Amino acid sequence: MKVYIGSDHGGYGLKQEIIDHLSERGIEMTDVGTYSEESCDYPTYAKPVTEAIINGEAELGILVCGTGIGMSMAANKEKGIRAALCHDTFSAKATREHNDANILCLGARVIGPGLALMIVDTFLDTPFSNDERHIRRISMFS
Repeated sequence: MKVYIGSDHGGYGLKQEIIDHLSERGIEMTDVGTYSEESCDYPTYAKPVTEAIINGEAELGILVCGTGIGMSMAANKEKGIRAALCHDTFSAKATREHNDANILCLGARVIGPGLALMIVDTFLDTPFSNDERHIRRISMFS
C-alpha cells in the first residue's frame, strides 16, 4: 500500500506522529509537506495528495489541518476524490466500507494523537465492501 500524507501548519505535529506510526507499520508513504509550523495555506498541501490518488501513484491519502474541515473541502473539489473527515473509528471504518473513501482527513486541534492513530489504522486496514448498493451510490457522485 502506498499512502500520501500532507498537512498545513495546524496539522504538522500530528502529521509527524502519523508518519512515525506508519513507518513502524512498514507502510510506504510520501510526505508532501508542510515541513514546519510556519503558517501556510492548506489547499497547497491537499493538491499533491489528491493528484497522487487520481494519477494512481497512491492508493490512499491522509490530510491533517487544525479541524480537518478545510482539508476535506479542498480535497473533495477534485473529481474522483472521496475525502472523509473522521474523528472516531466507527466513521473511519464505515467510510471505507460504504463510501470507498480514498482520503482520511483529521483535525489535530480536535482529537489527540492516540485516537488519531487508531483512526488511521482503522481507515487503512478496512477494505471497501464492494456491495452493489455502495457501488451504485458512489457512482452517483459524478
